[in-house]
Amino acid sequence: MSVSIDTVYQRVLAVLNKEQRGYVTPQEFNLFANQAQMDIFEQYFYDINQFSRIPGNDTEYSDMLNILNEKINIFARTAALTYDTDHFNKPNDLYRLGTIIYNSQEVERVNKNEYLYLNSSPLTKPSDAFPIFVENELGYNVYATSQLTTGVSCNYIKKPATAEWAGVLTSGYELNDNSATVDFELHPSEETQLVVKILELAGIALKDPSVYQMSNQMDAEKVQQEKA
Repeated sequence: MSVSIDTVYQRVLAVLNKEQRGYVTPQEFNLFANQAQMDIFEQYFYDINQFSRIPGNDTEYSDMLNILNEKINIFARTAALTYDTDHFNKPNDLYRLGTIIYNSQEVERVNKNEYLYLNSSPLTKPSDAFPIFVENELGYNVYATSQLTTGVSCNYIKKPATAEWAGVLTSGYELNDNSATVDFELHPSEETQLVVKILELAGIALKDPSVYQMSNQMDAEKVQQEKA
């Protein structure tokens, strides 16, 4: 499940050429594309926070929380954590941590000062039945009856892969090179939003406010369609 970066690239160029607004190079496009992808991806978490405060509906395919969770679940991963010297390393592609797991149970997150407080009392100190973890810049310290070094995994949301439109020169034209191209990892429904956001960024780069205004109009029409 993904969005073809070549399709988005061709749509962006088609709009710019139709309006005679200039040309975006593949290098510029890739920069804009990844900025747009991250903007859309990060907005999911703000939207979930917003829509979780609003009662849902009974319609199977139009509940906004379900739609947002479907889009985020594309990036959901489970991984065993590797121990390094005195901590478990974070997954290389980590964007947001979900749950740390030990012995098939959730490990409770605590702050460093809370760990010192909890560990000072036999009644509250961590155990196999009450494991805890402390996060730091390097990774995670996980404690049960002692500091753990194995048997720990986590659920997390990974970062979107860096999208790239790769071209190859053929008969004087630069065409898509499928072997080197990396598509967007976003849900297919985000194709139009990617085009809109890339056009918005292109308008800023080209110093053409009309492109920016055009992308805003397209965005407004999409929002209106979603609310209709």
